[in-house]
Amino acid sequence: MPSRIALFLLLPLIVASARAGEPNGITPQVQQPPALTRQVPLRFKRHNFQALCYDSIGCTVVYNGHPQVQQAEGKPSPPKPAGDNGKAWGSTELGIRNFPKPAEVRWKSKDGTTHEASVDIGWIFRDELIWHAVPKDEMTDFHAGPVAGAPDVYLEVDDRTISVYTAMFIPTRDEQVHGNRDSNFRKDIFLVWRKTY
Repeated sequence: MPSRIALFLLLPLIVASARAGEPNGITPQVQQPPALTRQVPLRFKRHNFQALCYDSIGCTVVYNGHPQVQQAEGKPSPPKPAGDNGKAWGSTELGIRNFPKPAEVRWKSKDGTTHEASVDIGWIFRDELIWHAVPKDEMTDFHAGPVAGAPDVYLEVDDRTISVYTAMFIPTRDEQVHGNRDSNFRKDIFLVWRKTY
C-alpha cells in the first residue's frame, strides 16, 4: 500500500517530466517567475528566439522549422565568455507565433559524448506569461490590453547543460541609471529552465 501512495504522489512529477520531453526520466530544474510577474501579469502571443552553443562540438539547434545554429560535425564551440550575463544576446528569429514544435538539439559535449534533446518551449512557457520584475507604477503604458510585446527566449547549450532564459524590454517612467536619459527601461534576463545531460 505505501508503494501505491508513493506512486500516486510521484505521478504528477513523472507526467510533468514527460510533457517537457524529458528522456531517461531525468527531471530538469524548473524555475519560478519573480513575484511581480504574477502580480502584474503581461501575456504574449509571439516570441523571439536565439540559440547559443558553448563548449560543445557540432552543435545544431532547429526551432520553428529553421536551423537556429548549424555547426559542422566536429566543429568546436568556444567557451562561454567569463562574466557573460547575456546582455549582448539578440534574437535570430522574430515574431514566432506561440508555439511551434519543440526545439531539437544535437551536439557533443567536451568529452565527445553525443547528445540529443527535445526542448518543449511551449510547455516551458505554457502560461504565456512575460517574466519581469517591474512594479506596475514604474511601467510606462507600452502595451495594449492583456497582450504585451514579444519577449526574447534564449536556448543555451553549454557542454552537457541546456538552459532556457527569457528577457523582455520593459519601458519605465524613470531612468534606471541616474543622469542617463536613454536608460528608461529594464531588460532583466531570467533563467527559466535547465537540464544537464
